[in-house]
Amino acid sequence: MSSDARALVREAAERLRAAGVASPDHDAAELLAHVLGTTRSGLALVTELPAAALTSYDALVARRAAREPLQHLTGVAWFRHVELAVGPGVFVPRPETELLAGWAIDQRPGVVVDLCTGSGAIAKAIADEVPDAEVHAVELDPAAHAWAERNLVGTGVDLRQGDLRTAFDDLLGTVDVVVCNPPYVPLEAWESVAVEARDHDPHLALFSGDDGLDAIRALAVRAAELLRPGGVVGVEHADAQGSSAPAVFAAQGSWEEVRDHRDLNDRPRFVTARRALGAGATGE
Repeated sequence: MSSDARALVREAAERLRAAGVASPDHDAAELLAHVLGTTRSGLALVTELPAAALTSYDALVARRAAREPLQHLTGVAWFRHVELAVGPGVFVPRPETELLAGWAIDQRPGVVVDLCTGSGAIAKAIADEVPDAEVHAVELDPAAHAWAERNLVGTGVDLRQGDLRTAFDDLLGTVDVVVCNPPYVPLEAWESVAVEARDHDPHLALFSGDDGLDAIRALAVRAAELLRPGGVVGVEHADAQGSSAPAVFAAQGSWEEVRDHRDLNDRPRFVTARRALGAGATGE
C-alpha cells in the first residue's frame, strides 16, 4: 500500500469502484480523513502516514468494498446543518430527505411532529433551524429509538417510542406540520434495493407491504387526526410512487392541495397536502 496520501486514496478508490460502490472517490477520501482525524480538504496537508493508520485504512476500505455503509464505518452522518451518530440498527439518512426537512422548516411551524423519526434526523434539523418550534418525534423500533435518543439529547425535542398509527393522542387536532420519511419499498422490490440499504438498514425502515404504500396509507389517516384544520403534511416516497403516493391522500377524504415534489435529480420524491377545513379524519 502506498504511503502517499493522494496515491493511497486513488488506489482505494479503484478498489471501491471495482466493488460497485457508487461514490468511490468520495468514500476513499472520507475514510482516510476519518482515520487521520482530519477532513477531506485537510488531506492535502498530510505529510506523514503512520503504519497503524495505513493498517486501519486498509481494513476500512475492505469493509466499504464489501458494501458496508460509509456512515457505519465513520459513525457519523451529516443532515443539513446537523451531525448525527449512526450505526447498525438505524436507517442512515439520505441527502434526498434534506429536501423534505427543508420544506417542513420553510413552514415555520409552531408545533411539528416527525413520525418514523429513525435517527432523529428531520426532528433535529427542524429544532436546529426553527428554534422556537415545539418538535415531537416518535420511533417504533427500539434500536433506532436508542440512536434517536442519543442524537436528540439537548435539542428540546419530545422523543417517544411508539407506532405512528397511535402516537401523540395528547396532540390531536393541534399540530401545524406532520413530516415523515416512512418505509416505502415494495416487498417485491427486494432485489433492486442497494446492497448497503438491503443488508444494513433495518427492514422495518425500508419495506411496507406489497406495493410499498401500507405505512403511507396509515400515515394519511393519522396525520389528519393530528393536524389542526389547515395544517400540512409532507411524506417522502419512492421515485416510482410519484402518482400512487399522492393518490393515497387524494382518496383519503381529509386533504386538499395534494401535490408532489421532485428532488434535485428531477425524480418524484415527496408529497405534501393540507388538512381540509372541516374534513373528518377517515380511512379509505
